[in-house]
Amino acid sequence: MPSPVLFGISAAFGLAAWGAVAWHYIWPELRVRPSPENLKPILLLHGFRFLGLAFVLPGVVSPDLPAAFAQPVAFGDFITAILALLALATLGTRTGTALTWVFNIFGTADLLFAFYLGSRISLPDTPGLLGAGYFILTAYVPLLLITHGLAFRILLQAKAVAPSPSRVHTA
Repeated sequence: MPSPVLFGISAAFGLAAWGAVAWHYIWPELRVRPSPENLKPILLLHGFRFLGLAFVLPGVVSPDLPAAFAQPVAFGDFITAILALLALATLGTRTGTALTWVFNIFGTADLLFAFYLGSRISLPDTPGLLGAGYFILTAYVPLLLITHGLAFRILLQAKAVAPSPSRVHTA
């Protein structure tokens, strides 16, 4: 079977499996937690995005992996990890809310940009360039995409149900 087909199957199964886990286990737990507590597990998970630095480590990936792919992916993930941990540290404040939005938008865009870069260099045709990084793209990235979706849902719902400021009437 051609490498691009196997790569596609692996990524699709990663999305399907993590989607099922999110549907049956993650979302039911997050939706009953009060906001912003429900964002903590997602932010903690994304704190591990420093793993993307593996794409610039010799021996983990092929030395032939183009830097035009590896560097933006590695450092985009690293920046996302920093944003996630900063958002976590300030959660429950206006700054925390703003940082969580920035983390979620930047982190999602980073993953989508990585897919774009991968397609530009025909990465699915040469998966050997990824070395151990193959498992990051097929097992970890689907979880990251799904949890970004959950974070957007939480952030949008929190805004929709946020109590309006009440006015105090004095006699």
